Amino acid sequence: MSRINQDTEALHEQGEWLRATLSSIGDAVITADPNGDVTFLNPVARDLTGWTQEDAAGVPLETVFAVVNANTRRTIDNPAIRALREGVVVGPANHRLLIAKDGTERPIEDTTSPIRIAGGKLAGVVLVFRDLSERRWQEPPLQNTCDYCKNIIATLREPFLVLTRDLRITMANRSFYDTFHVSKQDTEQQFIYDLGNRQWDIPAFRALLEEVLANDHPIHDYEIEQTFPVIGRKIMRLNALRVYGEGTQSELILLAIEDRTERRRAAYELEVSESRYRRLFETAQDAILILDEPTGQIVDANPFIEELLGYSQAELVGKQLWQIGLFRDIEENKAAFRELQAQGYIRYDDLPLKTKTGQRIEVEFVSNTYQVDSCQVIQCNIRDTTERARLGREATEQAKELADLHRRKDEFLAMLSHELRNPLAAIFSAMHILRLQTNENPIQKHARAVLERQVKQLSSLVDDLLEVSRVITGRIQLHEVRLDMRGVVEHAVESVRPLIDRRKQHLSVSLPSEPVWLNADAARLDQVIVNLLNNAAKYTDEGRQIWLTLHPEGTWSVLRVRDKGIGIAPELLPGIFDLFTQAERTLDRSQGGLGIGLSLVQRLVQLHHGTAEAKSAGLNQGSEFIVRLPLCSPPAPHLLPAIETAKPTTQTERILVVDDNTDAADMVAMTLQMAGHEVRAAYSGKAALQTAVDYQPDFVLLDIGMPEMDGYEVAHRLRQLPQTKNLGLIAITGYGQDSDRQRTQEAGFDYHLVKPVEREKLEEVLTMLAEQRRSVK
Repeated sequence: MSRINQDTEALHEQGEWLRATLSSIGDAVITADPNGDVTFLNPVARDLTGWTQEDAAGVPLETVFAVVNANTRRTIDNPAIRALREGVVVGPANHRLLIAKDGTERPIEDTTSPIRIAGGKLAGVVLVFRDLSERRWQEPPLQNTCDYCKNIIATLREPFLVLTRDLRITMANRSFYDTFHVSKQDTEQQFIYDLGNRQWDIPAFRALLEEVLANDHPIHDYEIEQTFPVIGRKIMRLNALRVYGEGTQSELILLAIEDRTERRRAAYELEVSESRYRRLFETAQDAILILDEPTGQIVDANPFIEELLGYSQAELVGKQLWQIGLFRDIEENKAAFRELQAQGYIRYDDLPLKTKTGQRIEVEFVSNTYQVDSCQVIQCNIRDTTERARLGREATEQAKELADLHRRKDEFLAMLSHELRNPLAAIFSAMHILRLQTNENPIQKHARAVLERQVKQLSSLVDDLLEVSRVITGRIQLHEVRLDMRGVVEHAVESVRPLIDRRKQHLSVSLPSEPVWLNADAARLDQVIVNLLNNAAKYTDEGRQIWLTLHPEGTWSVLRVRDKGIGIAPELLPGIFDLFTQAERTLDRSQGGLGIGLSLVQRLVQLHHGTAEAKSAGLNQGSEFIVRLPLCSPPAPHLLPAIETAKPTTQTERILVVDDNTDAADMVAMTLQMAGHEVRAAYSGKAALQTAVDYQPDFVLLDIGMPEMDGYEVAHRLRQLPQTKNLGLIAITGYGQDSDRQRTQEAGFDYHLVKPVEREKLEEVLTMLAEQRRSVK
């Protein structure tokens, strides 16, 4: 019995020691019997669960130790049940929440172990757990701090590495990967000298890292150079720092790498640029001043300024522009600076300037502002324009002289044409009288025919002379109407037909069946076609072929004149439309002409917004001229009234012919008398006025260019006299420009005819004016 009592006391004593031990540890401890009922809670367990020893004893463990999943909030199988059932240690387990008796929740970490007695029999379980609240509270700031540091490193613009003590890369930022063209997988945990096929095994780099490891002070601005296979030569500035974690066991090396390659290149280029600028500044043949923008004072000047103005650089520095004669006074200087500050640029093409010696010169002054090293400066370029100004004045004078020569040339051409037309008019009228004779012998008839042809040729040359002036001065006026181009072509062909027939040439004309509508001046287009056909006839041998075709092509009317003539030399073709251009002249001048026909063609076509083009395969290969004119829409259809063909009147008119050229006046008078009219002649303006009052003519044919009193004055006075104010006035003159026609109209003339006048044209005008007068009466 005594033995049993002793054993019982010993067990009791061991139990008390166990309870005391479990009560003194910092973790919570709960024990349970084989049924899973609580047998013991140490003080920490009582605090965390909210259960007292007395309340918990005999209560199922899952009631006292109630846990749920921290993420899902689902109840978790009690670990003690598994430990009892399987006889194994369960845990450690986390992500669990302990729900105390009062409903308080705490994150915990727990472990459950089975308790066995002699023979391996299961005697119960012990559950050990701890409150993780403080650790969970501390973990986020710590993790946030790490993330914050990593984010800072990741966003650095310069490459950055974090190395361990054994020089393995634990972290690199994006800039490192991008700059050196390596990947994260090939970089992290790599020995730094093995990185990129040992590209970083650089002696200077090794020396840097060895110094960092051997000493406790950082390395600043250590430059190394290396040529990398992929990215080429790099100049790098390194900064390294050795840092420690808790204690001295955790060591890291922070390595910042600054790529200085572009900056070094830019610095070199800037140095070269500054050197080049300084050379240009020193050797420039313009005077250059550099001014401080706020004060307007000169801070630098190139050597040429002394040659131009006589001031040395030392004399100029610190002065303002007005003090060296660039502006009259300080106020003008300030006004220029206000304009420069407002616009950033000023320019004076002709600025008078006094040199140091008082000599006046003319300069071109250009100034602009720009920034140098965050400071605004002003650069002034001064160029001596004295010689240029002199040449400019000479050029102006020469231009005036040329303009005067041009004006006198135009006046000469106009006068020449007028003086040529007067004798031509007399000859023309005399030939018409001869034509009316019925007793001509063959010799006389042949001679008269020759005279008629040559007078027409001479008249055409006079017309060309006038056209020269119009072409050069641009005084050609168009009278555009909507017309069918086919009719213009037919009229032009009829005009040229006598020349082609005389040369026994064959003209083939091809016109479309439908109208070709243009907005154009019919007379000017007729002139274009006649010139082209005349040109083809003159430069094509007798008996050969000439082709004229007209057809629409898209939005264009295309006229082609082609011949089998002498062609155009390649060197002459580019300038074939220039004034006075002709094929090579020969002594016999068999083709004749003044060389303005094609130039006139081009100008007239251009005025119609068209193009003229010449083609030729070369000499003796023929030529082709192509004229393109814009088409217009056809006119709206409408009914035309019946037109009665006018018949020549047989009524006799009383006519006064006035011309200071007696031959011209007599021949016109004789022609009109032979047509059945009653005619008188006067040979001066005064005589014309007296004769008109006495004779009371129906019409006065009046020359313009007469001495003492010209035709304009005579017309004016005739319109003022009661006896003559209603008679018909016809100008017959050698002046045929548009301005001349305008002036005769303003002077009161009813019609303007240019000498020489064909009898048929004169009769037509007389008939038309007589009909108008009768209709008015």
